[in-house]
Amino acid sequence: MSHHHHHHHHGDARAANLKRLSITLVLVVLYMVAELVGGLLTNSLALLADAGHMLSDAGSLGLALFALWIAGRPRTPERTFGFHRTEILAALANGVTLVAVAILIVHEAWGRFRSPEPVDGRTMMWIAVGGLVVNLLGMAVLHGGKEHSLNLRGAWLHVLSDTLGSVQAIAAGALIWLFGWAWADPAASVVIAALVVWSSGTLLRDSVNILMEATPAHIDAAEVQRALEGIDGVVEIHDLHVWTITSGFESLSAHAKVCELSTASRDRVLREARRVVRDDFAIEHSTIQLEGPGEVCHNGRC
Repeated sequence: MSHHHHHHHHGDARAANLKRLSITLVLVVLYMVAELVGGLLTNSLALLADAGHMLSDAGSLGLALFALWIAGRPRTPERTFGFHRTEILAALANGVTLVAVAILIVHEAWGRFRSPEPVDGRTMMWIAVGGLVVNLLGMAVLHGGKEHSLNLRGAWLHVLSDTLGSVQAIAAGALIWLFGWAWADPAASVVIAALVVWSSGTLLRDSVNILMEATPAHIDAAEVQRALEGIDGVVEIHDLHVWTITSGFESLSAHAKVCELSTASRDRVLREARRVVRDDFAIEHSTIQLEGPGEVCHNGRC
């Protein structure tokens, strides 16, 4: 039996992602405090409400950061894969929170459609410009890690929803200020809610797939089986499993029936199987068990 794994690059990525999340969290908290103070000084309910929205974002970023820290803890005899899945649980929680936020936005918008409230469009617009700058900075900081970490993608989507919210607030503020169109605020909110649900849907799907140990979307298990069965000396591959431990950390286990081979030939089959899995499918962690000698020869190659 052969085990093959490589974790060094995962540690480097985690350190970079910890830094990204920390910087973004500081940015969000600073602007949240500024909005809170501004709301209290100007007696603006809109600013206080937005500060509350940013508080939920800060909570989500804090959760992502905590999950990343926990995931870096060493494995134990009870948790042989360590705490990697904590990141996926955080991503799932962030996805659920995004859907909840979208429902609250639609509920609030419906109330405003029915009875529009007076809004200081000009003040709202300028405060939203400040929020947009902060959110764009946050998105830029998180961008580098979102393709490789579902946890970071969840955090990035939260900041994206805030960025879209800022754009919506600027546009709505301008329409209210220039034309007195009170309906612009709830109308734009509904569009944002739809975008939030759409983006969180993919996050939820990917998180659930990992927790259900589904084959990673970018890997074709049938193709992996064909590649392994193409190795000289291999009769059949069975009990093949490919799953994801956490974002960017795929695992494979398989049983390989082999012809009656010498010890040296069996070692060659194992080396070649590891190479195929690693080089052709980018799976770093593999467990391959040889069974045999095989009862039949395969294509006369044994």
